[in-house]
Amino acid sequence: MTSTFPNISISTERLVLRPFDEDDVTGLAEMMNDEQVGAWTSAPHPYTEADARNWITRLAPAERTEGRGIVFAVTEFLTQRLVGIVHLQNTDWRVRSSEIAYVVAPWARGEGYASEAALATAQWLFHDRNFERLELRTAADNTASQQVAQKIGCISEGVLRNAWIARTRGGDGEWTDVRTDVIVWSLLPEDLAGVSEQLADTGGFTTFTDWN
Repeated sequence: MTSTFPNISISTERLVLRPFDEDDVTGLAEMMNDEQVGAWTSAPHPYTEADARNWITRLAPAERTEGRGIVFAVTEFLTQRLVGIVHLQNTDWRVRSSEIAYVVAPWARGEGYASEAALATAQWLFHDRNFERLELRTAADNTASQQVAQKIGCISEGVLRNAWIARTRGGDGEWTDVRTDVIVWSLLPEDLAGVSEQLADTGGFTTFTDWN
């Protein structure tokens, strides 16, 4: 029998991490068409509403039901606006390990949402699901993603050389593939000690409260 994560929502003081629904199609398409998202992910570009609907109705649910991980739509608690994605993937149920990836919409950057959502997910994974390792991989030039990794307490474990294809857009508007190194980060349960309080003190994170 395949192990799966429960179909849940996670709440922080500012955010709700929940399953995607079809009302998110337009917001997801807008977010994924951002140039930074196009550069650092393998998502189709341009990203159409058909792509968004396929992700919401088929691909994201399959991540959970087939045991690979779980996908959360990250929304603002007050406005309910979609501001990002957190994706647990490549889950190894025997090792109790998973890999985290995240995307933040351009209009929501600079608010600490990626750190808040990623940390809340890690707390749930370790404390409620009894996992022992969370892995994160960032392209060598993706400094914003690396800052999130450092804020939530991740430890850099090494570099995978030439392990990823990023994309860059030239003056003519055309996208070009660029090979890049990947930094591997890890987070263990003991690494979380003090991280929530530290981020709250610096204004980078609103303390995690509960999950449903």
